[in-house]
Amino acid sequence: MADGGQGPEKGSPEYNWLYGSQGQQPSGDETRAMPQQPRPEDPADATRVMPAASRDARGQRPAPPTSPPPPRQPVSGPSANRGSRARPRLRWLWLVLVLWLVFLIGVPLWAWSKVDKVNAFPQSGRPDDQPGTTYLMVGSDSRGDLTEEERKDLGTGNASGQRTDTIMLLHTGDGPNLLMSIPRDSIVDIPGYGPNKINAAYAFEGPRLLVKTVENETGIKIDHFVEIGFGGFVDLVDAVGGVEVCPPFAMKDPQANINLKKGCQEVDGPTALGYARSRKTDTEFGDLGRAARQREVVSAIGSEATSPWSIINPVRYYRLNMAGARAVRVSDETSPFALAQWALAMTRVDGDSGLTCGVPVADFAVNWDPERSEQMFSYIREDDTASIPKKLCTPTGFPRR
Repeated sequence: MADGGQGPEKGSPEYNWLYGSQGQQPSGDETRAMPQQPRPEDPADATRVMPAASRDARGQRPAPPTSPPPPRQPVSGPSANRGSRARPRLRWLWLVLVLWLVFLIGVPLWAWSKVDKVNAFPQSGRPDDQPGTTYLMVGSDSRGDLTEEERKDLGTGNASGQRTDTIMLLHTGDGPNLLMSIPRDSIVDIPGYGPNKINAAYAFEGPRLLVKTVENETGIKIDHFVEIGFGGFVDLVDAVGGVEVCPPFAMKDPQANINLKKGCQEVDGPTALGYARSRKTDTEFGDLGRAARQREVVSAIGSEATSPWSIINPVRYYRLNMAGARAVRVSDETSPFALAQWALAMTRVDGDSGLTCGVPVADFAVNWDPERSEQMFSYIREDDTASIPKKLCTPTGFPRR
């Protein structure tokens, strides 16, 4: 600065930027451009100018182009070999499962084609439809399906004709399944023949007269008829590998070819048949005790037939179906589904899942107890087996003591 507080002189060189090189001040608001310092030509420091992005008709910028994914490299090594080996194994597994399902469905259908059918129902005079389903089951003592050697081995003899060795009613519905034996010596009125033993109805005119007789005496409508022969019964027991029976006393019967000790034991088909047929060894209940043993064996066959092994083992599955086809003869109206329901119900007729009873009787003659038997039939007609008292459902048909 100059002495006396004066401002800088206009000619001073250090203020030429303000007043100009000639000492003149720039006019107006004119701004003096600063000189740019030269920079070295370094490509790394150069500023790149981005091109302006184009827009579409709506003013939107297009999405940036995507790069295609890199090509997938083929997998090599142990993992690739495992994958290639797993695919054929999976195909084989599916093939095995399909063939197994075909086997499980095809065998019963093939067996059903071998089942004999019979016209078992009368044309008129039958009870009205009732709730639940009732099967009339008979064990025929016909030897027609047995060879001479089989008759000798089974101890059936050579009796001619055919009668019902066993008569049972199986009822299924809302309550527990009920299997009720009708003693074959029961005295009833056979239509057209008068008073006689109930199994004589089958000998006179076959299933239709037996069905009519049972319906007349009980008031229960029969929905399906199932007949089991001697030979088929034996085949069924052998097909499931035998059954357990529990004689309450030692049983030795040369006519039935059995010699059993007291207590539970496994038996084969011929022995099970003899156990179910023998009545001379039962000195206390006779035919009534035999009916109880028949229910025992039938229930045991059903329990064995529904075990998982009966399905897992293809040989046993096939033998069981073929034995069932030989064993039974059914009414014309019975479908494969109805027969399957019957077989399933036979596995649930004992213990907590069902009831096994004899027709309430008054004596060993065998005459039915009029009052108690009508009570039993009424429960069945009304599909109310859950209400049957224990004193009414007994193994022999006599009241509980």
